[in-house]
Amino acid sequence: MDLIVEDLAAIDDKLSQRHIDLDPGGYFIIYLDREAGLIYAKHFTNVIDDRGLAVDPETGKVIPARAKVERTHTTVFSARTAKELCVKVFEQTQPTLVTKLDHAAYLGREFVRAEVALVTGQEYVQD
Repeated sequence: MDLIVEDLAAIDDKLSQRHIDLDPGGYFIIYLDREAGLIYAKHFTNVIDDRGLAVDPETGKVIPARAKVERTHTTVFSARTAKELCVKVFEQTQPTLVTKLDHAAYLGREFVRAEVALVTGQEYVQD
């Protein structure tokens, strides 16, 4: 069966709506610096409460998923490619900042999407 682009997008959109447990190791905000030709990933710590929600370790307040939040990152990674960024985040950082395999897979996909957007000039919005 031949899949067309719309079918693939529909599969991805549906999968993006599934429930995933948050990583107690923290989360990343990914963005591009087009002038420098770099992909950035800012790491933020969090604590997962008994409801499964991410809370700010300093304030204990729930971190909203869609609202702008003023927090200080713990680390900033930058790289020219998705592979270079994966090596920095997953291989050269100890202790590991990513404690769940599904989170690692998600980050790998996002790093590739960011690289493609950087190379093609497309807009990049983190999923």
